[in-house]
Amino acid sequence: MPREEGPLAESGRFYERLRALEETHRATLNILEDFDEEKAKLKRVQQATMNLLEDMHEERGRLGETQRALVNILEDAEVERSKAEQANALLEAVNKELEAFAYSVSHDLRAPLRAISGFAEALTEDCGPLLDAEGKRYLARIQDNAHKMGQLIDDLLAFSRLGRQPMTVTRIDMGALARAVFDELAALAPTRRLTLKIGSVPPALGDGTLVRQVLANLLSNAIKFRKTRSQALIEFGYLPGSDGGTYYVKDNGVGFDMQYAGKLFGVFQRLHPIAEFEGTGVGLALVQRIVMRHGGRVWAEGAVDQGATFCFTLPKGEAR
Repeated sequence: MPREEGPLAESGRFYERLRALEETHRATLNILEDFDEEKAKLKRVQQATMNLLEDMHEERGRLGETQRALVNILEDAEVERSKAEQANALLEAVNKELEAFAYSVSHDLRAPLRAISGFAEALTEDCGPLLDAEGKRYLARIQDNAHKMGQLIDDLLAFSRLGRQPMTVTRIDMGALARAVFDELAALAPTRRLTLKIGSVPPALGDGTLVRQVLANLLSNAIKFRKTRSQALIEFGYLPGSDGGTYYVKDNGVGFDMQYAGKLFGVFQRLHPIAEFEGTGVGLALVQRIVMRHGGRVWAEGAVDQGATFCFTLPKGEAR
């Protein structure tokens, strides 16, 4: 017969069930705590998601505004581009008209100028003995001014033709060209003490004939404006730079006041009286126009009685 369990055994089983129940209760509480934490985390995630969606909505609104602003800017830019094209077309037409006018006027002035010069010369030859000193002086002034007028007409014709003249772009040895131009100018003034220093200058790309005209005008100016200097010291050099390099012609002449630098490159603009320095006032305007046709720019720096430096840029001519 099985032995009947006593009260102690039943009490032990009761406590075991009670401990099991307590453990189950604690496990349940832990699960509920974990569940509360996860629910709190989920709630924070949901809130963050809502905030993100709200931010995305705001960003989309700002993006829409930005797009509309960009479209407006593009529309304005298109309008401005159209206006610029119209202005450029008008400017080109005006320039062509001015070039044609200058050419026509300069060409038409040649005939009466030749007549004035011719009659003055004939009067000097045929009636010279009958004229007193004052009359001869008047005739000499007529011939001298006729000669100056002829030079001015030649410069005007060159200026008017420049816009229509096609360019032949080649690689130019700037140092050799400067030396050749200077030697030609020096030969015209054998009694003057002229010195040209040529630094290390790279080649350039351009129309050889036009660039030669640039150097001729700048070097002749450097020679002309030496004034009382016993010797004309001229330097042709090159300054490298991040945006390309700069060629320059520097002299030890009379210089100029920088407040008038803006007048240097205008047609017929002069900073010195014609009685002191000859010239038509077109040379530097030609220089600027030639350089601009090559896509470059030109400017000047100087000071009174301290010389002047004329700078210009041209496309590089290095071998590729």
